[in-house]
Amino acid sequence: MRIPSAVGRSRQKCALLAVGVAAVLAATAGASGAAPSLEPAIEATYLYKFAPFVEWPPSAFSAPDSPLTICVPADDPLAGLLAHAADGQKDGDRPIAVRALGAADSAAGCHVLYLGSGNQAAAQLAQTVQDHPVLTVANSAGDPSIHAMIVFVVDNNRVRFDIDDAAAARAGVAISSNLLALARNVKPAP
Repeated sequence: MRIPSAVGRSRQKCALLAVGVAAVLAATAGASGAAPSLEPAIEATYLYKFAPFVEWPPSAFSAPDSPLTICVPADDPLAGLLAHAADGQKDGDRPIAVRALGAADSAAGCHVLYLGSGNQAAAQLAQTVQDHPVLTVANSAGDPSIHAMIVFVVDNNRVRFDIDDAAAARAGVAISSNLLALARNVKPAP
């Protein structure tokens, strides 16, 4: 039986997400003598691998080929890992750009905003994009007052994620059912 092309592409995207995370795990494990935490490298990979499973409104981009911009606080250890992991990556025809945000920088133009483990600056950034089509992502080890659409959690020594699909829908961001199916927990959209 032939799988319809849209379903086939969705399965391919899921497989690519899994392969990408496995590749980062293997590369990081092989490059280290000690056993450092792989959590930041896995989170960095997830951040750009989420893009094919998310749909932003056309108004979120200035042109059909403008880059998809992932923003991360400059002082977050993930910033360097993400820049390296996303180098040369694309979401369809859009190149993926990584922008490190300083304390005084604006999140304008961000499509994905990583809030890290959260601090006062992250909380302020989260508030500035609250009513904009920006996918917010945080780490569960952070400030519980920061409400992100996707939250990384460590569950049984594996990096997993929870999704607040209701928050994404309020912001005008549509998360694919394929990504929702991979989440540990989902707060459904109304």
